[in-house]
Amino acid sequence: MRAVIQRVTEASCAVEGRITGAIREGFLVLVGITADDGREDLEWLAQKIANLRVFGDDQGLMNRSLHDIDGHILLISQFTLFAQTKKGNRPSFIRAAKPDQAIPLYEELAACLSSHLGKPVERGVFGADMKISLVNDGPVTIIMDTKDRENH
Repeated sequence: MRAVIQRVTEASCAVEGRITGAIREGFLVLVGITADDGREDLEWLAQKIANLRVFGDDQGLMNRSLHDIDGHILLISQFTLFAQTKKGNRPSFIRAAKPDQAIPLYEELAACLSSHLGKPVERGVFGADMKISLVNDGPVTIIMDTKDRENH
């Protein structure tokens, strides 16, 4: 799984003009899922996102997590995070998991994040043409890939 985490002061997702998810301060999380991903990946990623300390403390240092600021998450599925661009000008998305595998993992990731935060996670609509609006705070953007984790 690969996630692009953006610290935001607000973010929302609309599908066909209807808002499907909106948050104030917190993270907009774009997540891509591959055929190799499983429960261990989503649990690791959810824990890392929930505890990521990139919000300012009283000294202006990035020391606070979503828990500390009562922050929120807007979770958006984005298979294009696994675009392969080495050959030609048209990206290949062959590494991205097919919907029958990706949708349950996406739903489980949302539930796991919600459990870590103790509140609902706002979402986009899997596979839909989504319009994402955000105010990136900082800007702070972090990329995490479960295949890059250290196992200790």
